[in-house]
Amino acid sequence: GLWALETACRQLVHWQQDARTRHLQIAVNVSPRQFRQADFVDQIRRALLTTGADPSRLKLELTESLVLENVEETIAKMQTLQSLGISFAMDDFGTGYSSLSYLAQLPLQQLKIDRSFVHNLSGQRNDETITRTIITMGQGLGMEVIAEGVETEAQLAFLRTYGCGLYQGHYFSEPLTPDNLQSWLAARL
Repeated sequence: GLWALETACRQLVHWQQDARTRHLQIAVNVSPRQFRQADFVDQIRRALLTTGADPSRLKLELTESLVLENVEETIAKMQTLQSLGISFAMDDFGTGYSSLSYLAQLPLQQLKIDRSFVHNLSGQRNDETITRTIITMGQGLGMEVIAEGVETEAQLAFLRTYGCGLYQGHYFSEPLTPDNLQSWLAARL
């Protein structure tokens, strides 16, 4: 986990030097084990200081199960990190056992709709209803909503129709290395 965090921070510094990439964020998935480490906040601070990365370009992705394990401690740790400029996303939203009362208390900027719901759009009524509900709820709470696993035009059209404006998935591109991303961006900008 620490290696991934430090690598992400070094990549942010590299991107900061190019006008085409300086606006990009890197999202790092944080495991419950790593997040619960007593020195986790200090690890983040050290990574930012030693690399010189802009904390506003770093987003930490947490799962529902992680944030609900010890809510008060989680909120305190998130608020400390947020005061450094770091943002948060709840990853795979809808697959866990969220408490909606806690969701409103968490300093989250983004909800990520799990790919299992996106996969079944345009055909599975329950998944369509859940997806619409997550979009409406996230927006109502002032959060961005991003859909994971977008692979088809029909999925993208459904998401756009209901106000989801951020997407990731193979419809746009296969996963890319940082060098390949630079080339991909250069071809489109």
